[in-house]
Amino acid sequence: PACTQEEVNKVMDAAKVAQKAWARTPLWKRAELLHKAAAILKEHKTPIAECLVKEIAKPAKDAVSEVVRSGDLVSYTAEEGVRILGEGKLLVSDSFPGNERNKYCLSSKVPLGVVLAIPPFNYPVNLAVSKIGPALIAGNSLVLKPPTQGAVAALHMVHCFHLAGFPKGLISCVTGKGSEIGDFLTMHPGVNCISFTGGDTGIAISKKAGMVPLQMELGGKDACIVLEDADLDLVAANIVKGGFSYSGQRCTAVKVVLIMEAVADTVVEKVNAKLAKLKVGPPEDDSDITPVVTESSANFIEGLVMDAKEKGATFCQEYRREGNLIWPLLLDHVRPDMRIAWEEPFGPVLPVIRINSVEEGIHHCNASNFGLQGCVFTRDINKAIMISDAMESGTVQINSAPARGPDHFPFQGLKDSGIGSQGITNSINMMTKVKSTVINLPSPSYTMG
Repeated sequence: PACTQEEVNKVMDAAKVAQKAWARTPLWKRAELLHKAAAILKEHKTPIAECLVKEIAKPAKDAVSEVVRSGDLVSYTAEEGVRILGEGKLLVSDSFPGNERNKYCLSSKVPLGVVLAIPPFNYPVNLAVSKIGPALIAGNSLVLKPPTQGAVAALHMVHCFHLAGFPKGLISCVTGKGSEIGDFLTMHPGVNCISFTGGDTGIAISKKAGMVPLQMELGGKDACIVLEDADLDLVAANIVKGGFSYSGQRCTAVKVVLIMEAVADTVVEKVNAKLAKLKVGPPEDDSDITPVVTESSANFIEGLVMDAKEKGATFCQEYRREGNLIWPLLLDHVRPDMRIAWEEPFGPVLPVIRINSVEEGIHHCNASNFGLQGCVFTRDINKAIMISDAMESGTVQINSAPARGPDHFPFQGLKDSGIGSQGITNSINMMTKVKSTVINLPSPSYTMG
């Protein structure tokens, strides 16, 4: 359904009421319900995966693994939440100059209230539960605004939480067009926290949201820097996996290869050989390359390709498109004056920029307005660490393609790639606030041992 603003108000009112009761629910009970929801989610992996295949053209095997991974994430969140939220802190006053020990400060983490979660189309189940789980274990209620494409899978996923027995009104799913209810949701006075994953819409949200904590991941132009001493077979395998999995529609996809001239020909040849073996077609056939999510996305990708063609990039394959289906394409000899050197295609098209020094590669990486992830391939760990330190990216992978996960690893972006940090532990902490109680003693008291 396309929910109205009036329906959104009802959802927010119900979420606020449900949260007050949920905050009084023992931590072990919250964890127990999350474990139950995780089991139900994994039990229904097949029908939910079928939705992902039909809605967002995710290859069948990847769709199933997304649902299973999501169940595992929810269970891990339950365990981690019990540990993190089960501990508080005691501070004594005499550690600060000029004070006697006459004050004890007890601090603990308490819920924020109502969390608004907005996941993207490419992982509408996994990137929803990565927000839902931490919010719930921390004692918050949650309102989910799923992507338009991916909404059916998200509804089935939310139903698993309802089947687990979570209280009525605690978890709601608001479907509708972002143009009609997007601003109304993100600026709603009932929202106490926003967790958003997507594109530059997040920048607009951050300007309008007001005084609420924000957790945002807004895409990247993840650079792959390849040195002369790298394992070139490993490089080629990771460029194909990193650049073309799910047709390149991933925030952590390899988006630009910055390769030393001396090894460029060899790597390009190896990558082309692997691309020729990729299966292109419908997701039901477990194809490697499937249609991109919308016609407008395909048109945008084509615009980047045509710009590169006009400016003299080398096409390693013939550019081929049928509707939303774009065949994998490697563009060699890309220069910084081409749009694809900087813009995020979110499709199966990858630019290769040849460099003559490591510094040149780092400079290109850091000149981007994005800073989500990056990777460096070399056999020299000292060089790898120094390059990693120099790259302005939230995460740098050494000898592997960028990746979000395992899901308990920190995940964050610099610059226009986001605000705050994700990962199970960081998300739980972000969706709580610290509350302190200070005990004032009539006179200083010291433990004598």
